[in-house]
Amino acid sequence: MNTESSTKVIAEETVFPILFALSFSHLLNDTIQSLIPAIYPIVKTSYGLSFAQIGIITLVFQMAASLFQPFVGLYTDKKPQPFSLATGMGFTLTGLVTLSLSTHFYTMLVSVALIGVGSSIFHPEASRMANAASGGKRGLAQSVFQ
Repeated sequence: MNTESSTKVIAEETVFPILFALSFSHLLNDTIQSLIPAIYPIVKTSYGLSFAQIGIITLVFQMAASLFQPFVGLYTDKKPQPFSLATGMGFTLTGLVTLSLSTHFYTMLVSVALIGVGSSIFHPEASRMANAASGGKRGLAQSVFQ
């Protein structure tokens, strides 16, 4: 049995357990991202940051999370990376740990950049997997994933 026919058989029906797992990991990923702005008041007070520095934290995170994502998607379309979901979550975890240990503004910037890179690696592959698990019901699969 070749890989093409195996993939075709799997894709004939919607694979809900995979979609639910992707949806849950998406929830975790996006919840982690929403924690960054939630800690701004604490970080501003504790580290004596200005509003400009808080804005730079947001800029670095958003740039890493959004601008890097299309390049990751383009690369993984050409060369699929089966472990990219775990890699993305690993970057996010590393960013969270370094953020929790950071004592300087520049360390915070590196931390939020790692979280953003993790998100930009996670989203294209998770979307591709949702499509693969759709069983032809792509709209349903994307709505469960989102």
